[in-house]
Amino acid sequence: MESALPSIFTLVIIAEFIIGNLSNGFIVLINCIDWVSKRELSSVDKLLIILAISRIGLIWEILVSWFLALHSLAIFVSGTGLRIMIFSWIVSNHFNLWLATILSIFYLLKIASFSSPAFLYLKRRVNKVILMILLGTLVFLFFNLIQINMLIKDWLDRYERNTTWNFSMSDFETFSVSVRFTMTMFSLTPFTVAFISFLLLVFSLQKHLQKMQLNYKGHRDPRTKVHTNALKIVISFLLLYASFFLSILISWISELYQNTVIYMLCETIGAFYPSSHSFLLILGNAKLRQAFLLVAAKVWAKR
Repeated sequence: MESALPSIFTLVIIAEFIIGNLSNGFIVLINCIDWVSKRELSSVDKLLIILAISRIGLIWEILVSWFLALHSLAIFVSGTGLRIMIFSWIVSNHFNLWLATILSIFYLLKIASFSSPAFLYLKRRVNKVILMILLGTLVFLFFNLIQINMLIKDWLDRYERNTTWNFSMSDFETFSVSVRFTMTMFSLTPFTVAFISFLLLVFSLQKHLQKMQLNYKGHRDPRTKVHTNALKIVISFLLLYASFFLSILISWISELYQNTVIYMLCETIGAFYPSSHSFLLILGNAKLRQAFLLVAAKVWAKR
């Protein structure tokens, strides 16, 4: 049974890979068609396009990393190849996480209602705020890449001085965990920002419901529905990314202790996030949901 586990997990990874590419490709395709036909696109649709592209890159990175780890090929990657592999993972994961966080901030500024002058100022300039945050994340990414590059350079210098198999295998595993731990720590900031956005949306919804009780509208009020839809999208992102974060962290630790079964299980769970959340974004967006149902109906009619 244990010998069959790699094949089973590989099939699951491939299925997640296919679903992820289809769902994210669908987001890009529908929004690009809309962009060409209308000659304009809303800020949220532009965010969705870039987010979907970054997730396609992340899904490919997960698949490549899976096969490298499965066949113990990572150790044979050259210095340049190692940098390309790690940097591409950092860049795709960075934009994947930060763009989802920026989407949460966008929903907060567009939907929430607070009387604070600072919040009202940001609400009036939501597009500029999103642009400034995006530019700030590029600085964040730059420092992340510098830190990782220092770790890579240090390991390559030590590897060139001692190229025995025992040294390279054990030291590469330690180096791999160090790099991934650093990348994980850099992921905490956007996750925290998204969580704060979620709490503020909850607080805004609570205040709105208190006002609506006087008018006996409750959950039938359109603004309440907008609040709850935004909360579903944000909380799904938080829960799925938390599972991704924990599964990847545990898989790296299990890799260090050479627990293959736990490693494969956690990697498989981690790959679920970039695939499934994009599908939830489709269902939470009226335009994308309508296009998806139309395509599904046509596919079903041809059966």
